[in-house]
Order: sequence, then C-alpha cells, then structure tokens
Amino acid sequence: MAQVQRMSRLMVKTLRDDPADAETLSHKLLVRAGYVRRNAAGIWTWLPLGKKVLDNISRVVREEMDAIGAQEVLLPALLPKEPYEASARWEEYGDLLFRLKDRKGAEYLLGPTHEEIFTLVVKDQVASYKDLPVMLYQIQTKYRDEARPRSGVLRGREFQMKDSYSFDITDEGLAESYGLHREAYQKIFARIGLDYRIVSAVSGAMGGSASEEFLAPAAAGEDTFVDCPACDYAANTEAVTFKLTPVSGEHGAVEELDTPDTPTIETLAGHLGVPASATLKNLLVKVDGEIVAVGVPGDREVDLGKLGEHLAPAVVELVTAEDFEGREDLVRGYVGPQGLEKVRYIADPRVAPGTAWITGANKINTHAKNVVAGRDFEVDDYLDVVVVEEGDPCPACGTGLKMDRAIEIGHIFQLGRKYADTFGLDVLGQQGKPVRVTMGSYGIGVSRAVAALAEQSADGQGLCWPKEIAPADVHVVAAGKALQTELALDVSEKLGAAGVRVLVDDRAGVSPGVKFTDAELIGVPTILVAGRRSAEGVVELKDRRTGEREELTVEEAIARLTA
Repeated sequence: MAQVQRMSRLMVKTLRDDPADAETLSHKLLVRAGYVRRNAAGIWTWLPLGKKVLDNISRVVREEMDAIGAQEVLLPALLPKEPYEASARWEEYGDLLFRLKDRKGAEYLLGPTHEEIFTLVVKDQVASYKDLPVMLYQIQTKYRDEARPRSGVLRGREFQMKDSYSFDITDEGLAESYGLHREAYQKIFARIGLDYRIVSAVSGAMGGSASEEFLAPAAAGEDTFVDCPACDYAANTEAVTFKLTPVSGEHGAVEELDTPDTPTIETLAGHLGVPASATLKNLLVKVDGEIVAVGVPGDREVDLGKLGEHLAPAVVELVTAEDFEGREDLVRGYVGPQGLEKVRYIADPRVAPGTAWITGANKINTHAKNVVAGRDFEVDDYLDVVVVEEGDPCPACGTGLKMDRAIEIGHIFQLGRKYADTFGLDVLGQQGKPVRVTMGSYGIGVSRAVAALAEQSADGQGLCWPKEIAPADVHVVAAGKALQTELALDVSEKLGAAGVRVLVDDRAGVSPGVKFTDAELIGVPTILVAGRRSAEGVVELKDRRTGEREELTVEEAIARLTA
C-alpha cells in the first residue's frame, strides 16, 4: 500500500515566474515547483515534495552503504572546539566555521565535517584488531559559513551530507574499504539517475593521500574538470599534472637587456617583439609570512588555489608593496630567479632543467635573456601550479584535454593515519602490541544531488525526475469536473493499493491548463490524465520525459503502471 497524495490537501504552491534572485536552472525550478523555500541566504526549507526527493536519495544511499557492511550512526552537529584544535582545523577552516559559545564561555562549532569526532568514537569503542575493519556512516546536516551562498541548494550554509569513515589495520585494508565505497558510489549515482564522472582530485583540508571526486556535468557547476577524448583520464583541474622533462641544447651566456618601463609580461613581450611564452613570469607570494617566488611560463597564470593545496596547511597570500621595503634583492616588476639567494624558488614543471628564458635581471628597467634553468638558477621545488587550459597535454597519453563544468556530488579520500596520529587511535595488534589505525573518509552531498539531478534532467517545461527519486511514480490529473475527479481519485486509490506512489491533482476551481502546466513543472515521470473520455473509462498516459502519449482503458493503465 503506497501513499496517495491529494494536491487539494498538499502544501504546494507553484509559481509561474522565476525568482528574481535565481541564477541557476535548479534554483529556479525547485522554487517554482514548490520543492524548497528560502529562509535566508544559504538557508532553505524543504517543503513536502522536496523532502520526499531528499528522503528518496537518502534511502538509496542507506541501502548501498548497508550493502557494503557500513553501519549507520548519528553524531551531533554541535561540536566542542578541542578536537578541531587538536587537528589544527579550528584555524585551517578559518571563516568557513560557524563558531559559538555557550553561557559558560565554552567554545563550540557547527560541524562542517566529522573526521575528528568519528576518530574519537572509534577510539572509545574499539580496542583490538579483532574489532576491525569497521565502516561507519551518517546522514547529517553540515554547516559552512560560505562567503557567497548562491545557486539555491547547490551552495548553502546548511546542507545535507552523507559522510562515512573506514577504519583498518593495514594500508591494504584501507585500499579495500576505499574500493568498496567507490563501487557503492557508482551504484548510488546510477540508481538515482545521475550522469557522473570519476576524476582524480586533491585532498585539501581533509588531508590524506589518494582522492577522487564524483562530478555531475552541468552548466551550473562550480568545479572545472578535464577529460581526455583519447583515453579514460579525467581529473579536477587542481589535480592535473605535467611531466617534468629536462631538455638539452646549447644556449648563449646570460645577456642583460635594457627594457625601460616593462614591469609586466605584456609590456616586456611587446617591447622585445617576442611571444609571452618565451618569458618567465615570477610571482611573489607569502607562505606563512615568508616570501616565496613562483616561476611559470609568461603566457600562463599561477593557480593560487592549486598552489595553496600543494602547500597546505601553510597560508598562501600575495605580496604587497610593503613587502618590498628593505628588500634590495627584490625589484618589483623585474624579479628573476638567478641570484635569488634568500628566496625559496618554486617552479612549474614547464620550467624544466635546460629550458632558456627571458626574465627579470633583478635591476630596475632591466631584463636578461638566455637564463637557463639548472645552469643559471636552481629550482627548490617543482609543483604543478599553472591554471589548466583546454588543449593541455593529457598526462596519460599526451592528447589535448577537454574542459567542462560540473557539480561535485561525492568525494572519497584515503586519509591514512593523519587523524589517528592526532588522537592516538591505536588497537592491540595480532602480536600483542599497539597498532596505529588507518582511515578513509567518504562524502556524498545529498541535498546537492537533488540540485544536480534538477540541472541534468529538467527541460523547457520544468523538472523531470528519474523514477527512483521522484516524489511519486504517477501524477494523476483530473482534467475536468466531478466525473473526471471521481475517476482520477478511484484510479489513484487502486494504484496506491497496488504499491504505486501517486500524486493526484484533485484541486477544485483550477483549470485543466494550470493542472497540466503544474504536472510538467513538478516533474513526476508518468502523467495520467482523466479527461474528455472519462465517461468511456479511457484515460491518457504521458511519459514526462519523452512526451509520448497513449490512450488506455482504466484497467489497461492500472495493469501497465503496476507491472
């Protein structure tokens, strides 16, 4: 027996026009179709239809997590400061954390993620290797104080997330738990109807080693990823690598050039009549307050986010004019790596040993040519730090990469022993000695998945949900007066009794045109219309996605929908 929802009693208010502040398709349609309502910037109420979709995704997640042996728990959202201080994330998260104090002055936060607390739970509950491996998960409200919450439920300050954690004795065990989650995620996203890509990623503030993202391609996506048209390589742009390949060749001696008023790559290249790619750009940044130079080809930009990921947890920021004061070795606009003895020099792999460049001569209005990496200057660290561009070579096969936008819907990490080290998570091993536990962390944005599905599946008429997560299986429309309404309700009850989830539009005083428009907007996958041939016991079935229509008797329609 399934629920029959009558729109005459359902709290749903559809809108004909897009909200004035809506930028993305999912934002517009979820509000217009009565799924969500805005309370404040980044804070949303899930109305009855929206809550059903949210719950359906959560159900699929639970079923697949349970299938791999994970156990559901529920941790608090209000968390003490001390564990996050111990892991250093109290500071690392910065302004993203919601922080508060109780009446006694004790400090707390609203949880953005729960690695610390899960680690402490397992430390309290698990004592021996015989108790492992164990996988725990929760579906919980998370909080992040986004500077610019936008795109409806895609980027909110409060959101629903499934986070799970694996605990193993060995690295091999961690790899197995990671693989189980990876397969479970593939099943989850296939079941809920998402088009997705698995891409290599960086771990960021989460820490750890191996990391992959599950991305849903969509125009509204805030992530950019690359994939290769010739092989199966795909990666977040921050994870794309470039092979360091030393080059050989003869180059002349370093020669200084008079280059007045050329402090930028553009002015230098124009003055000398050379392409920007022949020049070496040296960006100065501060890493935990220390000035560091970053070298990239002049026609490329430094990806500060990528640089920050490489150097985390250190804080990276651009230098200011004040940072040049008292530094005679740093000539603003004319910095070159040769002779930078007091400055750490980081370079992109494109600045490989043997490559020759035109770069600053560390003198005002002066540059130098034939400056060769490995001969005239040394690179302290090679890091992939350029902004990735379409056509860059695939790290796997060399083919030019393609770029696309996507919504991050899942992320899996092999954390290793970062949090176990922080909190001393040991168990008694087989040899009777303490063994340090290794961890994995795995997240799915449940509320983001709703928006991602809306972005991918909507059409010009409205939402168009996959059956697994739709708020109902069938939307029955009474397109007329008493006779049509009576038939619509009778069919709905019979379908409900057979286990079919039904949304029936039995509203009085609402025109058939409005009902049809709302049915298209709400997006239930099958629409059944009790209309002009109701007296003959004939109804119309419409496939919401394809638009295909078919007239059937009531008995045939019920048989079709309950098959």
